[in-house]
Amino acid sequence: MLTEVKNLFKITYLSTKYAIMREMENKVAFIMNVLFMILNNASFILVWVVMYSIKDNINGYTINTILLLWGLASGSYGVSRAFFKGAYELSGKITDGKLDAFMVMPKNVLIQAILGVTPSAFGDLLYAYILLFISGITPYKFIVFTLLLIIGGIVDVCSAIIYNSLAFWLGKVDSLADSLTGFVTMFGTYPDTIFNRYVHILFYTLIPVAFIVFIPLRLLIDFNITNLLILLGGSIIIITLAVVIFYAGLRKYSSSNLMVARI
Repeated sequence: MLTEVKNLFKITYLSTKYAIMREMENKVAFIMNVLFMILNNASFILVWVVMYSIKDNINGYTINTILLLWGLASGSYGVSRAFFKGAYELSGKITDGKLDAFMVMPKNVLIQAILGVTPSAFGDLLYAYILLFISGITPYKFIVFTLLLIIGGIVDVCSAIIYNSLAFWLGKVDSLADSLTGFVTMFGTYPDTIFNRYVHILFYTLIPVAFIVFIPLRLLIDFNITNLLILLGGSIIIITLAVVIFYAGLRKYSSSNLMVARI
């Protein structure tokens, strides 16, 4: 078991390493992608800066809280897209029969299918740490922030796997999956206090932004064991669902291919 896990991490590391090296062949384009993404994100923060110049507190959020909120949202987005781009293209791979290439490989199908590098996402990741630095950084805060970004990124990836895996049963769901992943990103950049309780139910279920941004934000501001357990418990459930749903669909996908082969 431990050997399998070790090999899985090794495969993920090497695949990501070589993907980044390919992207870095054109260093100017890579750096420009990163810088433009940082500037793009900064333009949104300027709007909040203007708002907080008028009012110090908005629904319980100070400007420092907003910086951390955006840092978590941007960083989680960066982790998920920088290393697992394939998760957001999974629907197309399913409907176009492109999973076949991964199924003949003696490696984990899901991991191989979701790996992929998005250069601009490294800008999101760097921007997250810039905001953390501005909000006031300590060694403890840096470590906790990094761990929360990893958890948030994994949850984001797993939610994308769930949305895109619907293609096994519904066919082409690219637009639906893109909309749902877009909602996760959009809602994560606004204070949760501006939404009513019905929307909050969505944040813990269909659009799990609570486990990507809002609960991590509470832990970053004021560590609480209850929130930590909720975050870990919710994350484990989402990860488990993603794996179960994908492989349930993959069995259907495999059967279809075998049937076609027999014909």
